[in-house]
Amino acid sequence: MQSKTFTLGRIRRADYDEKTQQLDLHWDSKTVFAYKQVPQEVFRRLCSAPNPTTYWEDRIAEEYPKGTPMGKGTDPSASDPAQRLRDLFGGEE
Repeated sequence: MQSKTFTLGRIRRADYDEKTQQLDLHWDSKTVFAYKQVPQEVFRRLCSAPNPTTYWEDRIAEEYPKGTPMGKGTDPSASDPAQRLRDLFGGEE
C-alpha cells in the first residue's frame, strides 16, 4: 500500500492499494472517503497535484464508485456476534 500525506487543503492523507485499486482519502474533518477501481496513475496525479482537493473534485469524486474504507468492514464475521464468539471460544459451525 502507498500513502501520501498532504499539508495544505482539506485532504490530509491518501492511501492507495495497488492490488485492489482502492483509494482512501482522509479529510481534515476526520472522515474517510473510499473509491474503488482507481488506476494507479490517478493516485500518482493526485499526489503531485498543486491542489489535491481540486483534483479530487474534478477527477475522482464523480468518476469512481464509492467503497468501504480499508480496515473497516473488511471482515465479514465482524458484523456477526455469534461468529465472533465461535472464533474466540471455538465451537461447531
